[in-house]
Amino acid sequence: METDFEENSWVINYSPDNYSNQKFSLDGDLLLSKGDRSVTWVNTYGLDYMDEFRQLVNRNDLDDFLLRLLLNQKKGNKVIELENQLFVAAQIVKTEYQNMESEQMYFVVSKDFVWCIQEKRGDHFDWIRQRIFENKGVIRKKHADYLLFFILETLITNYKEKYEETVLMENALDAIVKREPTPEFMFEVEQKKATIHDFKKASHGLRDIIVKLERVEVKGFQTKYFSELREQVNGLIADIDSDIQELESQINLFFSVQGHRLNEVMKTLTIFSVIFIPLTFLAGIYGMNFKYMPELQWPYGYFILLAVMLVITIISILIFKRKKWF
Repeated sequence: METDFEENSWVINYSPDNYSNQKFSLDGDLLLSKGDRSVTWVNTYGLDYMDEFRQLVNRNDLDDFLLRLLLNQKKGNKVIELENQLFVAAQIVKTEYQNMESEQMYFVVSKDFVWCIQEKRGDHFDWIRQRIFENKGVIRKKHADYLLFFILETLITNYKEKYEETVLMENALDAIVKREPTPEFMFEVEQKKATIHDFKKASHGLRDIIVKLERVEVKGFQTKYFSELREQVNGLIADIDSDIQELESQINLFFSVQGHRLNEVMKTLTIFSVIFIPLTFLAGIYGMNFKYMPELQWPYGYFILLAVMLVITIISILIFKRKKWF
C-alpha cells in the first residue's frame, strides 16, 4: 500500500543516455547515489515525514545533522556545508496563484543528487523536467550542482514574471485625473506597496543564498554557475527599488495635485465670500426694523441700493482681476 510520503514524492534519474521518471518507492528508491554518471532528483511535497526522512538519511549515509535541520521547519534562508553535502533552506514566495503565499523549501545536494522538499504542493520546475525528458541543452551532461543552478534560476524567473504581472505601475497622469483619495484608493496603494516589499524581501533572501553558494567548498560542487544568478537577482532587486521610488513619487504627485485642487476650490469660495460680504452688510443694515431710517422714505431708495451693490461687485471683480486672483 502506498504511503503518504510516496504519494507526495517523485524521483527522476537521468544520465546523458537515458532517464526515468516515477513515483518514489521506499523499497526501491531510497538509494540516491547510484554510483554511475547519473543524477537523481527527488521532489517531496510536505515537511511532516520525519520517519521517511530518517530512512533516506540513514540509507545514504548522510550527515545526521540533516534530521535536526529538517525538524526545524522555519529556518528562513540558510546555506550550511555538511560532509560532502550541502543543505539549503529558502523562504520563497509562491507564484502559481493570485494571492501571495510564502513557503519553506529545503535542498539537500551532493555531487550526484538533489533532494528537494517543498512545504506546499506546487509545480515550480515543470520546464526543467521537460528539458531533462527531451534532452535539451546540457543539463543531462552536468552534475547535480547544475540542476540546483537551474532550480534557483527558475525561482528568480518566476519572481520576475509574477512581479511584472502583479505590480504594474499606473500612469501617474491617469491616476491623478481619474482617482480620488478615498479610503478604498488608499487601501489599494498600501496593498501594492506591501506586495512590492514582499517581492523585495523574497528576492533579497534568494540573493543571500546565491552569495553564500558562491563561497561554498563541497566536493564535486562547482560554484561558477551562481555568478550569473547573482546578476539576475540583482537586476530584479534594482527593478523593485526603482518601482518603489516611482510609486512614492506618484503618491506624492497625486496628493500635491489634490492639494492644488483643494486650494483652487478654497480660492473660488473666498472670492465669492469677499464679493458678497459688503452686499450682505448693506442688506443687513436695511433689513433692520427701526422706525426712523431716512433712506426708507426715498422714492428711488431701492434702485439706489441695487446700484451701489452693483458698483461694489464690479470694483471687487476688477481688483481681483488686476491681482490675477482668477
